[in-house]
Amino acid sequence: MSAWSIAICCLVGFLVSWGLIPLILDISRRLGAKRDKDFHQTNQSPIPRFGGIALGAGFLAVVLTACVFLEDGLSHEMVTVAFGSLAMFGLGLLDDVRPIGAKLKLLGQIIIASTVALGGSNIEMVTNPMTGTGYQLGMWGAVATVIWLVALTNLINIIDGIDGLAAGISLMLMVLLVHATMISSPFFLMVAAGMIGVLVGFLYFNFPPARIYMGDGGAYFLGFLIGGMTLVTSHKGTVAAALVAPVFALALPIIDVSLAIIRRGVKGLPVFRPDRRHIHHRLVEYGFSHRRTLLTLYVLSTLFLLMAFGVFWSQGRLVPLFLGLSFLIIIYIVHSFGLVSSKYSLRTFWRDVQDIRRETRYTMLLAQWLEMEAERCGTPEQLWENFVFFANKLELAEVKLFLRAGQLTWQAPGCPANEAELERKHHDVHGLAITGIEVAVRKGGMSPKLFEMKSELAAEAWFKAATRWRSTNRAEIELASDSRRLVAVRTVADPATT
Repeated sequence: MSAWSIAICCLVGFLVSWGLIPLILDISRRLGAKRDKDFHQTNQSPIPRFGGIALGAGFLAVVLTACVFLEDGLSHEMVTVAFGSLAMFGLGLLDDVRPIGAKLKLLGQIIIASTVALGGSNIEMVTNPMTGTGYQLGMWGAVATVIWLVALTNLINIIDGIDGLAAGISLMLMVLLVHATMISSPFFLMVAAGMIGVLVGFLYFNFPPARIYMGDGGAYFLGFLIGGMTLVTSHKGTVAAALVAPVFALALPIIDVSLAIIRRGVKGLPVFRPDRRHIHHRLVEYGFSHRRTLLTLYVLSTLFLLMAFGVFWSQGRLVPLFLGLSFLIIIYIVHSFGLVSSKYSLRTFWRDVQDIRRETRYTMLLAQWLEMEAERCGTPEQLWENFVFFANKLELAEVKLFLRAGQLTWQAPGCPANEAELERKHHDVHGLAITGIEVAVRKGGMSPKLFEMKSELAAEAWFKAATRWRSTNRAEIELASDSRRLVAVRTVADPATT
């Protein structure tokens, strides 16, 4: 293996990815398979989510090219990781085409990861990087392997919430893996270099403003491939710097996911429920553009990547120092994004948590009722009447529904006429004739955190109910000419593709 073989793999990956994406975009436009119906997505125009096809195709081209330069042939571990990554891509692509549900996806991930673990790519020993002491895992090694692979798969998917973020962090991890595989695995060295080319070609179309997304297929594929490659390069199961370093490189998504779990647990929301409160969403709310947000997160990720290189170069001896730096960054992020207010006493905080969790359960039950009731509504006006009942139950003072043709407003009895007495929260809605929804409450009527929770759940409830009504009746919801009610427009031919 020479530097030329590495450079050729990188070039092949770039050309396949960069050249295939325009074809995917053209086919998506012709088929109309680009509407995004997820309330929590922030893109304002429909964008294809099949960029993972270019990533998978680029990977296959790189693997075939690497096989040409490989002198000893493919090992069992190499084949297992490659097929496992492609299987994970297939699972994500299936969900991109037609959503299959979080539980079914998790089951599929566990099955694929278990197959790889049974194929020999196992964590057999954990080494303490500070003392050098090794601990045999025995039968728990397979369990640790499955957890590692599934965790990496979902980490990349979770951070894929803003243009260029998941691909950029994956690119940084591939740079780290190039360094990690220089001695241990020539094949994966060429694969990591080739994937750098693939990701650069993809980022050309994914950098803000994005023209294509990688979708679940691409995110699952990248996460699993990174996890599998770190297993193979960890010197046949001894987990030291080879696995500790990627943890540092992935510190930003790990922190983000940890804060999301705590945030949802405190509010009584399902742990796997998506929301718009991730770090990148908060930066956008603070006034950052998508590009500035991305560059800010790139800078943070680069800092963690440098820590990861430090772990490699020091053979783990600098782990305590980097853990301390990471802890300081976590404290800064928690403080900056207001996860816990310093004004709370422990008793007050616990009481507020219980109140919010109780209100969350009540609101989510009402939201489920509204979504199911949508199928029984014959007209959009009936659906709106049900939503008004929902808004009354949540003690909202006002709701404004923004449509392409204007807006529809509902006010509760006794709603203050003075705008200064109301606190508002606006939520954009993409992919429907309805472009947004704004809810308001009386100032001082409820705590800011409770209002934040109710406003988001109310907007999401309307989005899901309107989407279900639209799919059931194959009609679009529009504003009537008198701007006082909603009407149906029969324009939807196939709800599965539009």
